[in-house]
Amino acid sequence: MEAFFAAYDAVLAKWPVEAEPVDVVSEFGTTRVRVCGPPGGAPLVLLHGGGATSAVWLANIAELSRAHRVYAVDQLGGPGRSVHNGRPFRRPGDLLDWLDSVFRHFRLSGAGLCGHSYGAWLALSYALRAPARVGKLALLDPTQCFAGFRVSYLLRALPSLLRPSVARERSLLHWELGGAPVDPDWLELVALGAGFPSSKIVAGERPRSPRPKMPVLLVLAGRSRAHDARKVEANARAALGPGSLTVVTLPEATHHSLPLWPAEPLNQALTAFYQARSA
Repeated sequence: MEAFFAAYDAVLAKWPVEAEPVDVVSEFGTTRVRVCGPPGGAPLVLLHGGGATSAVWLANIAELSRAHRVYAVDQLGGPGRSVHNGRPFRRPGDLLDWLDSVFRHFRLSGAGLCGHSYGAWLALSYALRAPARVGKLALLDPTQCFAGFRVSYLLRALPSLLRPSVARERSLLHWELGGAPVDPDWLELVALGAGFPSSKIVAGERPRSPRPKMPVLLVLAGRSRAHDARKVEANARAALGPGSLTVVTLPEATHHSLPLWPAEPLNQALTAFYQARSA
């Protein structure tokens, strides 16, 4: 635990903008949220992927917080500063109840919502359940939303899921990243997170009717080994239709390099999406 929190603090020491840590207390426990950006800015909630912690937005936060009041959440039940010492997660609906407690605490409605990987599944599921609270939705290489995992990825990830260890997590990340230049301190943080005492994972079920009412940005990693990006795009277009969906593919990105790298084109896509006026 000491090594993990030392690594966590080392990454957040690089956070390029001033942020206020806020602890949100609910029946599930205490959720740590890093809040930054102008108080009058449009609200934007960020949900990281599994095990990545809110520190994963290190390369995006400066740009996103220029015009937005950003709420970067450490998801409850996983590595990070949130403490899951209340009601357990037994089903996907419990996760949505927990996220709703965060939105209610900050009195958010019509907010921007952005999630990566497992966080994207959570973001989509929440947008479908509480559309009045979400104004725009960005999904970064989402898993279990429009397509399943590649078999090769599952085989690589299985040892880490069955018997988590720092070495196995490092091996999976290095294989999937394929040399992508992500921050080494963050990489070490995620690897150390494999030894963090986490809650039981609630598997994300693919939404049966994933047609949210708000505009959606789908950002795909062209070199993702987690799933077939082309299949994800095709299924998303079929499910959402052309009217509300914008698709951006980052050819050099991998599943685990997002959102850290490549930061510049991702930040441009997110900024253009959230600042554009809805039709």
